[in-house]
Parts: sequence; structure tokens; C-alpha cells
Amino acid sequence: MKARPDAITFKQLRAFREVVDRGSLTAAAEVLGLSVPAVHAQLQSLRGFAGTEVLARGPDGRWAPTAEGEVMLATARAVQTALDVAMQRIASLRSGRQGRVALGVVSTAKYFAPYLVARLMRQFPTIDIELKVGNRGEIFAALAEGRLDLAITGWPPREPAVEAATLGPHPHVIVAAPGHPLAAGGNGDPAALVEETFLSREEGSGTRSLMIRFLDRVAEGRTIRTIEMGTNETIKQAVMAGLGIALISQHAVIEELRQGRLVALELEGLPIVRQWFLIHVAGQPLLPAADKVARAIVAMEGSFLPVLG
Repeated sequence: MKARPDAITFKQLRAFREVVDRGSLTAAAEVLGLSVPAVHAQLQSLRGFAGTEVLARGPDGRWAPTAEGEVMLATARAVQTALDVAMQRIASLRSGRQGRVALGVVSTAKYFAPYLVARLMRQFPTIDIELKVGNRGEIFAALAEGRLDLAITGWPPREPAVEAATLGPHPHVIVAAPGHPLAAGGNGDPAALVEETFLSREEGSGTRSLMIRFLDRVAEGRTIRTIEMGTNETIKQAVMAGLGIALISQHAVIEELRQGRLVALELEGLPIVRQWFLIHVAGQPLLPAADKVARAIVAMEGSFLPVLG
């Protein structure tokens, strides 16, 4: 079969997506308000225009995408996302507002992002600014799929290719409970960490990657015990309870450090200072509203970042 991508329609992609999501032509037909033969006809057309089988029936009788169909499914979802975003932006324009900007931040940035958005809303009262928080993988995927205009992250991803602007310093510290032996100071030798239990974020977390690189230098081949936890909030509570210590963004523990509920260890090589970045997909010019917001964020020169003191 010869592929004819120019003949593929949105109706065919939607029928395909609904059949995959629901596993049957009958269920998809009910959602789409079509007859089963009409859905079948859309799928046959898609198969012909794609030049390959995109669906196969599994042992349980449910329809599932083939390997080629998985590629087509990702495209179908991206098309739907792009259309949804376009309609949201059109709705903002028709309501008399200047536009809508979707700003994503990695989870560590949630400790200052609301204050940043509040400043932006005061500066641009006619622009709708939507804040979305997620882990690195979620934020980068949303950026690549066009569900975000801008994102704030600890360091830019390899994929998608992005344009990045530096916002300000992002220090990382090792924290312990106030009564911890290392909290009293000492010789400042990081080798003392080898005997400690580290509380760590999940695989793929930027903070976890930074912790591993730091401990690899300190441990010199020795094994350091780690316990994985899903959120910074859980890690903070566990450290305060004496379960272990943690390398964590200072911005995530700024209040606990101010109140004395946690102590930052004074060791050689700490704090580890990285940078915050504002990113957007390379090669895709920002719409006017997003461009205004991006320029405003960069012009703040990190003044929205919390400072210990």
C-alpha cells in the first residue's frame, strides 16, 4: 500500500484514537455519535492512506495499535492537543483578553512559582497565565507537545531542543535534623557523609542526579545507603523525623531553615549552586502574550527567588 499522508483527515484520526482508548468499535461509535460501519469506514480509510495496518485485535478481543499504529496514535494525540490549545487561545482573544500563556514549572519551583505568577498577573492583567507543576519528564513532554508555552527548570533538556535564558542561582544543600551529629559542624570533611542514610527523589529527578554525582565524588567507590521518596515534602518530614539526611534544593526548604526545623550542613563543596532557566521550544516563535511574559520574567533577574537570611 502506498502512503498518502495528505489524504488523512482529523475525523479518521479521532475515530482511530477513540477505538484505541475504548478497545472496541461499538464503544467508539457511541462516543462519536456514529454508526459502527461509519467508524469502520474511517479506520479503513486511515489504513489505506497510512499505507500500513494501524490496528490489530488482541487475544481479549480488544483493538490495539500495531507498532506503526503507535506512531500514528502519538500523532493523533498531538493533533488533538494542538487543536485544544488553539481553541483555548482563540477563546482568550474573543473574550477581549490579550492572550493565554501556559507556564510549566518543575516540582521544586513550586515553592516560588505562585509568587512569580502573582507578579506577572499584576503586570499583565489582560493576559491569562496558567501555572502547571510537574516532574521534569512531565514538563518536558508537555512542552514538546505544545501544551506549554514556557517552562522553568533546573537545567534544559536534550529533547526537545529549547532556547534557554538564565534566571538566577539555584543552590542545593544537604539538610539534617537539628539534633543530628553533623549539624553541629566539625571539620567540614564531606567524607563523613559515607556512613549516613540519604533520602532521595525518584529516578529521573534532577535533584537525584545531582545527589548521585556529588556522592560519587565523596564516596570514592563506597556504597552509600539511600531511601527513595516521591516528593520533597515527604523528604523534609522524614529528615525532621531523623530518618536520614538529604541533598535538596535550598528553595524547597527555605522556611524550614529559617525556622530552625532543618539545618544545612557546612561541608566542603556545599552548597552546590546551579541555575534556574526559562525555556521554550527552539524554532517556534512565541506568540505575543508568551513573548511579553518571557521578557518580563527574564527582566526580573531572579528577584522572585527566595533568599535565606
